[in-house]
Amino acid sequence: MITAESFRSFARSLPESEETPHMQLTSFRLKKKIFATLNAPEHRATLRFSAELQDIFIAVSKGSIYPVPNKWGKYGWTHINLQTAEWELCQDALQTAWWEVAPKVIRAKYPEMNLTEA
Repeated sequence: MITAESFRSFARSLPESEETPHMQLTSFRLKKKIFATLNAPEHRATLRFSAELQDIFIAVSKGSIYPVPNKWGKYGWTHINLQTAEWELCQDALQTAWWEVAPKVIRAKYPEMNLTEA
């Protein structure tokens, strides 16, 4: 099980990320763009991916990662069940979501953050 605090701590550790409120949730942003939200009471996080990366994470997650069940899921928004997800996969997913919203100047500054070419 991944605790809300460990998720929060890792998300905040990503370069230049910020934690801010988002409706009733906690959001994590890079240059004002949301790459993740945390719903601690429901033991769930939501990440933003491209459709291709969403498919990859769903395929390797053994059911703990799945698309948001509405039109947001078609835009790449993806849930992670923090009670069943593996910590390493969650870290990779968070880092990938961070990379997906990073502007080119940030990507150039932190090339080691790109897991999609690893």
